[in-house]
Amino acid sequence: MTGEKQNKDNGVAGLNPAKSPFNALASAYDAWFEEKGKLTFAIELEALQEVVPLLPKPWLEVGVGSGRFAQALGIEFGVDPSSKLLDIAKTRGINVVLGRGEDAPFDSNFFGAIFIITVLCFADFPVRLLREAHRMLGEGGKIVIGEVLLESPWGQYYQAKRKSGHPFYHRDFYSYTEITGFLKQAGFSVEKVSSTLFQEPCEVKCMEYPRAGISPDAGFTVIIAGKSLHSSKGSGVI
Repeated sequence: MTGEKQNKDNGVAGLNPAKSPFNALASAYDAWFEEKGKLTFAIELEALQEVVPLLPKPWLEVGVGSGRFAQALGIEFGVDPSSKLLDIAKTRGINVVLGRGEDAPFDSNFFGAIFIITVLCFADFPVRLLREAHRMLGEGGKIVIGEVLLESPWGQYYQAKRKSGHPFYHRDFYSYTEITGFLKQAGFSVEKVSSTLFQEPCEVKCMEYPRAGISPDAGFTVIIAGKSLHSSKGSGVI
């Protein structure tokens, strides 16, 4: 696969695929997009589709999961620590690799854009994940963050679910200030922000379209940031 650092077991050193908490939940996670989360997904997807014309190729999604966003957006590559979710993503035509975003098995300076969609809250080391994205991006590369912000009604709703032991929400969410701080530490400069999902959790009944800028009332925020440091384009293969 172009851009991929191959190894014998098609995995990453130190990664145990069986330990991903999403392996046991893969089918239920993917079904959410067709059932309770269908309209929410459509609203989030609309906000992301608005920015894709700005992005150079090729594209990678870190935390690609079952490939729902990647397939809809035309993202060619994906990496995820859940082998069961990747099995589903493969059926959607995504070139997938087993791995963590913090130590992604791809060449430096290869990608034009990297998507990180509702994944920072699951990362053990979010700044390290973003620095790894910086490494993989070529000159002029962009990172696209799609997140539920801690200060939003949706962030508070999911935080309550986490405290109640819900298996999908076992991590803390971050505020806009925290995320932009992470991006700065990793060598990125924020270029564009948009917000959507202004309906209350469990009350999503109609389609929405993104609004420019940051809003504490939005359930989903899209941040585009550019790679601050210049680097040359890699060959894609090591």
